[in-house]
Amino acid sequence: MPNPPPVRLADINIESYIFFGAGAAVAWQLADPGVGRGVARHSQTLRRPFSRLRATMSYIYAVSLGTDEDRATIARHVNRAHVPVQGEGYSAFDRDLQLWVAATLYRGGLEMYELFVGPVPESSREPLYQEAWAFGRTLQVADEQWPPTADAFDGWWESRQLELRVDEEVRAYLHAVLENGAPWYLRPALPLQAFVMRAMLPPHLRQMFALPWTPADEKRWQRFRRWAPRLYWLQPRWLRHLPARYFLRKLRQLGE
Repeated sequence: MPNPPPVRLADINIESYIFFGAGAAVAWQLADPGVGRGVARHSQTLRRPFSRLRATMSYIYAVSLGTDEDRATIARHVNRAHVPVQGEGYSAFDRDLQLWVAATLYRGGLEMYELFVGPVPESSREPLYQEAWAFGRTLQVADEQWPPTADAFDGWWESRQLELRVDEEVRAYLHAVLENGAPWYLRPALPLQAFVMRAMLPPHLRQMFALPWTPADEKRWQRFRRWAPRLYWLQPRWLRHLPARYFLRKLRQLGE
């Protein structure tokens, strides 16, 4: 039996299905106390939702799909935005906090791939994981901070669950984002985004954020898992890849 084609970070992130994982990635990030305080106190999401969306997606696309120049451009913009993000117990330039955020981007993309495509081939598992180190490398995270292998990362991720905490400030921020954290023309999609976020989070994290989950939700989630991939792959490639091309084009205009 021939080996399956390799799976690259670009293969995952060029697909617009990654937007379904955005909410869960944000929740995982906020569950780290330092990241949660920094985001809840300094994020522009509620005041300028599209600008925040553009910054996040531009970062993901620049790292995984862009050129060295794209990565340099987004690093300058992110570093500039991070300057005021500091306070008691947190700093946006804390390399350990940046590692956590980078890890959630890697893991979130992996989960979306598994949902919409299937398991990552074993032959791609290590190369894909090491490619994801670029999510930290583009900022201040050194490669040596990452667990050395994909298996080691899984163990590290599990051990980090004991360090996650969500206080009322961060909890209220997430609920506000779920209600109003999108431009007006995307707000009709917020209920679906919130539902997928709740579905993708483990029970202990849903409990931390006071997010409900019922047997009826579970039935709806199973239907989503069955039908969403089928409907997604009916879309033409140009439409599926349109967000990636749009945000990269906007980023390059900033760098001109």
